[in-house]
Amino acid sequence: MPPAAHRLAVDALSARDPVVARLVDVHGPMRLGGRTRVDERFQALARAVAYQQLAGKAAASIWGRVRALVDGSFDPQTVLSLPNDALRGAGLSQAKTDALRDLARLVVNEEIRLDRTGRMPDDEVVAMLTQAKGVGPWTAHMFLMFHLHRLDVWPTGDYGVRVGYRHAFGLGELPSPRELDELGERFRPYRSVVAWYCWRAVDTVVPD
Repeated sequence: MPPAAHRLAVDALSARDPVVARLVDVHGPMRLGGRTRVDERFQALARAVAYQQLAGKAAASIWGRVRALVDGSFDPQTVLSLPNDALRGAGLSQAKTDALRDLARLVVNEEIRLDRTGRMPDDEVVAMLTQAKGVGPWTAHMFLMFHLHRLDVWPTGDYGVRVGYRHAFGLGELPSPRELDELGERFRPYRSVVAWYCWRAVDTVVPD
């Protein structure tokens, strides 16, 4: 997604909603970084697996050790060749080690086609990625937002988005994922923008 698309989405929402307009004033333009190349998509997903359910610094430390196990491209064939003890020794839990191996196996067997994800609808990308053990909707949503730059992703199960929405929009209670799903309907087709500013509202570290 080029920067022009970011600006158009942010401008459209700012004109539509005063809360979004205030968030833009406070936090500045939406920033997602460059779109991930096809040959880097497996590494991006592997990194997301390492980050699951961990604070930013701890996750970054573990991922740094996992990445250091591979000299050169972090590809699925290489991951499958790594000893289990090496991945565990880098700090991955057994569940995450199994998830990373299963993801690598599915990519090698072409049951997950990361080279096609850029042309697939969001729901099909989520369905394909979540075939892998330990890769849930959150990981798929992060991949869509930060690596494919999709504009209308709404990760209702993300705690940071829920807290940020409550804070930004002045809700009395934390919205449930179901409630947040309904609240997000009015922001289509730019819900990724609102999610990004919800994270900014509470300074949440995300896997960008």
